[in-house]
Amino acid sequence: METDCTRGEAPVNDAITDPAGPTGPLAALPAGTRLLHIGPHKTGTTAIQGALFAAKDKLPEHGVEFPATTRHPMEAALAACARPAMIGDTVPTEKHWTRLIGAVEATGTRTSVISSEFFADAPDDETVARIVEQLGGERVHVLVTLRPLARIMPSQWQQYVQNGLRMGYEDWLDHMLRKAPYEKPNPSFWRRHRHDRLVERWVRAVGADRITVVVVDDRDRDGLMRTFEALLGLPEKLLQPVPDTANRSLTLAETEMLRKLNVEFRGNGLPDELYSKLVRNGAVMHMKNSCSPTAADVKISTPAWAVEAAGRIGAEMVERIGAMGVRVVGDPALLHALPAIPAQPGAPAAEARIAPEVAAQALYGALAAAAAAPVRHTAEAKSRTVHQTSSKELVRVLGHRCLKKLRRR
Repeated sequence: METDCTRGEAPVNDAITDPAGPTGPLAALPAGTRLLHIGPHKTGTTAIQGALFAAKDKLPEHGVEFPATTRHPMEAALAACARPAMIGDTVPTEKHWTRLIGAVEATGTRTSVISSEFFADAPDDETVARIVEQLGGERVHVLVTLRPLARIMPSQWQQYVQNGLRMGYEDWLDHMLRKAPYEKPNPSFWRRHRHDRLVERWVRAVGADRITVVVVDDRDRDGLMRTFEALLGLPEKLLQPVPDTANRSLTLAETEMLRKLNVEFRGNGLPDELYSKLVRNGAVMHMKNSCSPTAADVKISTPAWAVEAAGRIGAEMVERIGAMGVRVVGDPALLHALPAIPAQPGAPAAEARIAPEVAAQALYGALAAAAAAPVRHTAEAKSRTVHQTSSKELVRVLGHRCLKKLRRR
């Protein structure tokens, strides 16, 4: 991964089009296409998945199917890419993937759309080729959505923290941008977000003529919905945003609170299942749903050196993608336009303070999750004596015992 590439405007070529420009409206894909949206992460994937799933029952009357049974077939995509689940979550198996393949095949000759950002994690050409072949071979058209790297970095960091990361933001940026080979602590980051190489991997599987790259413009909130409608031949405004507070990014204070909890969690060797149920799907989820960020909350601030490095990488990626001959919808210059992505002066992490009500909601979320789905203890934990067990775990065990007694009564 290079960070010292020449900065400048991407060359304009025939592959770059604008659905609202002189080339006219964006043409729909041929009937029977299997549109595979591979993300990557933090490029509007959750919004489009929510809109497609909400319109699932309306799509067939327009010749389109959404074969997944949930908004996001994450386990199927993880299994296809041989990727592990998020910490403590359901282990993806081949059954998840074959079930999705079966649902896609059941759509017959109709157009279908499959969306998961985890397809961007496919580790090699062989895996990509197998995914394409199993989803329909020549019928597959790949859609890649892109946003500026400088906007992706803070969102991706706090998402990694939600999966157990313990590293602070500036230290993480230093590892991702300055410390070759840029694989620690998150080797998935550049596999997903070195976008030129991502597009190139899929070009080798389907060819440039069956890939569409969409540059997401954050100033046009509905633009991505309209692009999907055009490609699928759907009526305008059929796809509508679905409110999803659970998908909001954490504030700096919230992220720092969680990051420090991760340090304690790992330091005490607690089981992954506990993290999934009580922390990510308990405390964090309830906090997101119950507390909305305010103007007083400190946002995650990207230092100027990292914003500039992201701009240089973005310019190189745009140039390479433009030379591949794929269709590009939107303005590629947005991917490296630094004036639109200023470095926020912000306050250091030490000055970010979590509001008492936010902390209370997080704590309540963990307690509610514990009451709803008590965590199973491992044989190792059961075999330890009281003196070998930490005070934190003793509190947890006693809490479960009290809860069981109350339920019996």
